[in-house]
Amino acid sequence: MPNFLNSLLGRHPERVQANTEIYTWQTCPFCIRAKLLLSWKGVKYTEYKIDGDEAARAKMAERSNNRRSVPQIFVNNEHIGGCDDLYQLDTLGKLDDLLAQPAQG
Repeated sequence: MPNFLNSLLGRHPERVQANTEIYTWQTCPFCIRAKLLLSWKGVKYTEYKIDGDEAARAKMAERSNNRRSVPQIFVNNEHIGGCDDLYQLDTLGKLDDLLAQPAQG
């Protein structure tokens, strides 16, 4: 998509520098919706598909203050929550700035 059109639509994939991770189940509608927004923003995220994998779910829960629902989303290793939390950050105009922060490390 041409840059002028990206700007018109509020998309700035060239600004995305954050390391983004998402824990998902393949058929979860909230996971699909969260990944759709991330993709729309131009985010290249790491996806952990944890369908039926209790060890992976336990790791996700450990990282997310014992939240066991999916998706669970992390930006630069900071837990931002699930799908509703992601969309709320976008609605408040905070998601683009968060995604523009370079990964530490």
